[in-house]
Amino acid sequence: MPYLFSQDTNTSSHSLSIVFPEVALLDIESESGENISFILDGAALDAGENVEFHQERSSLWLNYTSLISTMGSERSISVKASNLPDIPGLIISLEAENYIGTGEGTYGIPTATIIPTEMEKQLITGIGSAYTGDGPSNGHRLKYYLDYSGSYADFSKEKGSQNITITYTITD
Repeated sequence: MPYLFSQDTNTSSHSLSIVFPEVALLDIESESGENISFILDGAALDAGENVEFHQERSSLWLNYTSLISTMGSERSISVKASNLPDIPGLIISLEAENYIGTGEGTYGIPTATIIPTEMEKQLITGIGSAYTGDGPSNGHRLKYYLDYSGSYADFSKEKGSQNITITYTITD
C-alpha cells in the first residue's frame, strides 16, 4: 500500500509571467527612393511675370509599429527640419493623410498641414498599439508642398541646390 504524506498532493502549480516589450518604430517608404526634389524651372514663366512656384510631392509613406503595454498611453509622431533656406516668400509645408493599408490597431490621427521648422511639431497624434503594414501604400502618405511668391531679388540670393533634412520622431 503506497504511503501518502500530508504535505504531498497529486497536483502542483506555479506562475508564468509574460512581459511584452514597448515597441516604437517608424520608417519612411517609397517606390522611388526616400529623397524628394523640387526643381524650380523658369521655363513655365512668361516674360514680365512675377516669379512664382507651386509644387507638390506625395511619393513617401510613413510606416510605424507601436506596442504600448500601459493602458491609456498614446504616442505621437513629430517632425522638424534643419538647414532651411532663408528666402522670404518661400514656404515648405507638410501634410500626413489618414491611414490606409494592411495593418491593424489604433492608428494615429494626422494634424493639420504644418510648416516644418527647427522646433518639433506634431504631425500625427493618438497612436495606440498598431502596425501600419510595410512599404508604399501602407501607413500615412506624406504630401510636401513648395510655394514661392516672393521678390525676385530675395530669390536670387540663393544659388544652386539647397538640401534640407526632415526628421521624424515617434514618442510617448
